[in-house]
Amino acid sequence: MTANPSMKSKRVLLVDDNESQRRVGEFWLKEEKYEIVTAANAEEALQLTGKSRFDLVISDIKMPGLSGIELLERLREESPGVPVILVTAYGTVNDAVTAMKFGAFDYVLKPLTSDALKIAVTKALEHGQLVSENQYLRAFAEKTSKFESLIGHSKKMVELFEMAAQVAQRDSTVLITGESGTGKELLAKAIHLNSPRRRGPLVVVNCGAIPENLIESELFGHKKGSFTGAVADKTGKFEAANEGSVFLDEVSELKPGSQVRLLRVIQEREVDKIGETKPIKVDVRIIAATNRNLSNMIEDGSFRDDLYYRLSVVTIQVAPLRDRREDIPLLVEHFLSKFSERYQLPVRHFHPQALETLETYNWPGNVRELENVVKSAVVMSKKEELTPGDLPENIRGQERRIAKIYLEIPDEGINLEDVEKELLLKALEKAEWNQSKAARYLDITRKTLLYRMEKYGLTAPSGSAPESASDVDA
Repeated sequence: MTANPSMKSKRVLLVDDNESQRRVGEFWLKEEKYEIVTAANAEEALQLTGKSRFDLVISDIKMPGLSGIELLERLREESPGVPVILVTAYGTVNDAVTAMKFGAFDYVLKPLTSDALKIAVTKALEHGQLVSENQYLRAFAEKTSKFESLIGHSKKMVELFEMAAQVAQRDSTVLITGESGTGKELLAKAIHLNSPRRRGPLVVVNCGAIPENLIESELFGHKKGSFTGAVADKTGKFEAANEGSVFLDEVSELKPGSQVRLLRVIQEREVDKIGETKPIKVDVRIIAATNRNLSNMIEDGSFRDDLYYRLSVVTIQVAPLRDRREDIPLLVEHFLSKFSERYQLPVRHFHPQALETLETYNWPGNVRELENVVKSAVVMSKKEELTPGDLPENIRGQERRIAKIYLEIPDEGINLEDVEKELLLKALEKAEWNQSKAARYLDITRKTLLYRMEKYGLTAPSGSAPESASDVDA
């Protein structure tokens, strides 16, 4: 097992009164390139944590003086952000379970094995890093105009935050593009709330949800008696948003006639209320969003090119969740906290295997689908830890097959050999260049894999572990 490169600088404190067990644990963890510090008892451990920062504490439960559980309680007060793993014998499992209720991240059973300890340490450090990254995200969000409603630490999201922070301070029209469920409306609200117009209203219009015969009345308003059914004056959305912002969601659904009138609003900053003889001046910022390709719609004549150019003064694209999978743990933690608090349920975390299942799913419904899955799991479970069995069948039962790989074929086409080469590389990297494992991932023989590696000139990087005889297929 190889440690994640980003984990290699992590400092781990190993606490055990048994010297030989300390040495064995220290040896195993140093193989993973962690920086290991040892302590013979809880009192010595507290002295060390008081003087220096650690990313993880591993402690035996049964020790002379303060026990591991008492050490845990002290660390919760003095070093609340540090995850703790407890080591226990089979006869004291109940103590470990009790300790987890007091905040231990995990426990491992004696006799210790190298793999069990390394897996527990990796998961605990990943959790600690996740918490740190979440804290960083919150601080970053405050620093960049407080976009706390948007969650992510991936490169794509950081770029999105930076661009949105700049756009918010300018009064230009904004076009937000992206698939359904990616958070376009959240981004529009964040831009408005961090703009000079924040004291004005934000009026949200779902252009696809309004019947065609009512869209102009909804957007621009009407006078009483101007048409059958107009029994009273109606203020349109643009007039209601005066000195604020209008968010036109799914603007691509507007029909040609409404597109013409919207273009006039943008150009003239005035609306023609149905039944009114004079136009009404409005001071609004327009933020529009669509999940469709407007360029293609311009080509087929269903969307006006002049309106597109007016709307897309600044265009921001929100990436689908499958293109920023590193944000999934942060989003899961956010939704888990949100719904467990809302429904007053004891759910605290996802089992690592359940989280891995969520990370590998393709999420066609994006963040909205993820939120609904976490909500359902929280509401339907009374456990502190959610397991893969708490997830919907379509997610937990999805086979690891080609359907998991989402490929977008660009308009200019794609080279099939490039795709095959990329798949080979992905499988080899996942298998750490173990050819037999990589072949199994791809459901081909090792000989076929070797042939294709030779075809594309793929060779293992220096330092890769050689395959053992048991690894090689017959």
